[in-house]
Amino acid sequence: MSTVTMSKASAGQPVVVAKDLKRVYEIRRGFLRAPDHLQAVGGVSFSVDAGKTLAVVGESGCGKSTLARMVSLIETPTGGQLHIKGVDAVNAPQEERQGLRKAVQLVFQNPYGSLNPRKKVSAILEAPLEINTTLTAAERAEKARAMLAMVGLRPEHYDRYPHMFSGGQRQRIAIARALMLNPTLVVADEPVSALDVSIQAQVLNLLADLQQSMGLAYLFISHDLGVVRHIAHDVLVMYLGHAVEQGEKSTIFAQPLHPYTQALLASTPGLAGSSAVKHRIVLKGELPSPLNPPSGCVFSTRCPHVTERCRAERPLLREVGDRQVACHYAENFLTA
Repeated sequence: MSTVTMSKASAGQPVVVAKDLKRVYEIRRGFLRAPDHLQAVGGVSFSVDAGKTLAVVGESGCGKSTLARMVSLIETPTGGQLHIKGVDAVNAPQEERQGLRKAVQLVFQNPYGSLNPRKKVSAILEAPLEINTTLTAAERAEKARAMLAMVGLRPEHYDRYPHMFSGGQRQRIAIARALMLNPTLVVADEPVSALDVSIQAQVLNLLADLQQSMGLAYLFISHDLGVVRHIAHDVLVMYLGHAVEQGEKSTIFAQPLHPYTQALLASTPGLAGSSAVKHRIVLKGELPSPLNPPSGCVFSTRCPHVTERCRAERPLLREVGDRQVACHYAENFLTA
């Protein structure tokens, strides 16, 4: 009989709530110069319900991974609020933060680097239980074997080393490790980007099955909207540390209103020819430096619809067409 505990959170209840979350790094350039300040995340708000997936998308350098590290409690926000399971994760006592770390687990991007090559799968899976629980060795082994089966691996894989597995199998092991403490939130940072396209769908299907059976909430970090289309319920589009469009996946994919979201969709294979992408935008130039961001709209240096108002006034995230958009002219892209 399996000893894996399915600790489902109540459907529809927020597992994580972030409000105006910020992360600023101090960059020192010598003893005689004042430090520069790099704003990696500039005030992002969202919530993720049990059994739901929020995908955070954008180019490299937009702040996605920094957001993931804050939510997984690896880094402390420099501003804003973060509540996990109703607990203030920023100001909670150390003992409470330890409990929250068990409730939030991380799946890393590279399955070749995230598993210790010197340890067998058995030791990798049992380590979280050995550190955080009082289970006996036999109970830990039973639970680890049951979790191995849940992610689609065979009993004989239990005593093998990571180098004996393919990339897809290694990522299944990493997912199993993340679930050993029965978390309510899994932060998946580009979990399929290092895998072959043929394997990506298998891992995405596994994540969806585990979400349904365990009631998991996912914060899914990705730059690939083709992947997001298969896994997400809601989408948060980031650019230079700011949320530029946010809402239900179906709404945003059907009619993107921010020029940056339109450009991402138009450049995604399989979506480029979609009738949803009616305003084709080809991204030109590089992402501005977060040390010297544009004074107005963060997308103003690359947007083909830019005006003087865009260069002078930063648009606030506001309700437009059943989603939130940070664009002065979002209504211009609404169609009946």
